[in-house]
Amino acid sequence: MMRLPTRQRGIALPIMLIMLTVMLVSSIYLLKSSTSTTLTTSNLAYDASLSKAADLGVHTAFAYLRSMTNASLLEVNQPANGYVATLTPTWTASTPAFWNGSVLLAADPSGNRVEYVIHRLCDFAGAFNAPGNRCLLTSARPNSKSKVPYGKSGRADSPNYLDQPQLHYVVTARIVGARGGNVVTQAVVMKGP
Repeated sequence: MMRLPTRQRGIALPIMLIMLTVMLVSSIYLLKSSTSTTLTTSNLAYDASLSKAADLGVHTAFAYLRSMTNASLLEVNQPANGYVATLTPTWTASTPAFWNGSVLLAADPSGNRVEYVIHRLCDFAGAFNAPGNRCLLTSARPNSKSKVPYGKSGRADSPNYLDQPQLHYVVTARIVGARGGNVVTQAVVMKGP
């Protein structure tokens, strides 16, 4: 007697199809992941290059402050040099009025433009020791003679110094990159009156 062929009941084909589908989805995810990692790395490198470019503004402002041999020139605003003799304590770099009197430098080879402003940390323009003018002051050196120990004299209402104190100036530079990135860099410079 002859046997009729039986139907095969294999499960290998559906399992292989499921495995191929999982492998396809995994490879798509891996490709997307490597692309996003590349983009993230590229963006971090771009931000680092913007930070280095913004340092030009800080350096230019520092060079200006260093060139001032006559301290009385720093008692008034000098918008052409990006210098403001006061700073309102409630302002931050995101306050539009903070940038009044700033200077925009020429574009670098990449087309980035750096803007900087220097603020003297005083309540109003004029002599730092004028009545009512509170300025942020620090003893000239850690071992200088002062009625207040070093490190305790950084308050705006700090008392008398035996030697000439140093005034605080905040240099703020910002750059807005061509691809929408922006960087703000600040430095504090101390200079005698």
